[in-house]
Amino acid sequence: MRIWVPYEEFVPDVEALAPDIEVDLYKGDGLVPSNVAEVEFFVGPYMAAAKALSITASMPRLKVLQTLTAGYEHALPYLPDGVTLCNARGVHDASTAELALALMLASLRHIPEFVRAQDRHEWAADTYPALADKHVLIVGYGSIGEAIEARLLPFETSVTRVARRARPDAGVHEVADLPGLLPDADVVVLVTPLNEATHHLVDDDFLRRMKTGALLVNVARGGVVDTDALVRALDAGRVRAALDVTDPEPLPADHPLWGAPNVLISPHVGGNSSAFLPRARRLVRAQVARFVAGEPLANVVTGPVPAARAERSVARE
Repeated sequence: MRIWVPYEEFVPDVEALAPDIEVDLYKGDGLVPSNVAEVEFFVGPYMAAAKALSITASMPRLKVLQTLTAGYEHALPYLPDGVTLCNARGVHDASTAELALALMLASLRHIPEFVRAQDRHEWAADTYPALADKHVLIVGYGSIGEAIEARLLPFETSVTRVARRARPDAGVHEVADLPGLLPDADVVVLVTPLNEATHHLVDDDFLRRMKTGALLVNVARGGVVDTDALVRALDAGRVRAALDVTDPEPLPADHPLWGAPNVLISPHVGGNSSAFLPRARRLVRAQVARFVAGEPLANVVTGPVPAARAERSVARE
């Protein structure tokens, strides 16, 4: 069985699972290993560019494409028929939640302004907003949303949860409820996947319904927000924004969003922290172990689950 992984740290983890596993390192750049036609399990490079995933067209034996991102919309165009796609649910929960909190605190407490004042050697004393007592609306309440809420509650906030489908027993509203929920929120956190239903979910109407001066935090995907609508709302002083993702991305140097008032931008680093690699290693090792054993895979988002390999099951018994 041949498996491709994007990090050297993954190689010994995977090789140790069975004696007949062959592991190759493919980072998505440079030369393509000559055994591409033998690959059955492909762990795509993190934040993979189109070129890195387009290699799946040369993998006739491919059974599983494993992303290292929670979002997987970028992989769908390169998913061959009959191949199972798995995402990295759980890998980025802690890191993304941590950045979401950092963006909230930095924006509300005006940390960027303090840095600029320090550069000018100015003492910018004033009264600034706190996160305490704020009402936070989490749009896209999955595992990352849960992680964000867990970190919000010690800050003495109240939280409203919104997901694609309502779960009344868990206190989760559906997206259709947003028009009635937005006017009461001091902070709106976006952590929803990007798909046809969520593309430009945050448009002019969404932003008009937000409380004046409310903070929009996007740690999801840039396309969830209509960037032109957001720039208009920022220029009008209607809202504040803290964005880890933008549309387009990377944000061009001459884009008006850079100069809009009351916006804090980080360069899509929510999941790319020191917390990523150890969690990704655990996920990949566990996924390959399931595949080797013919067991159901975790985090399957589309495609058929590979059937148990009879010969391998006999060998393990």
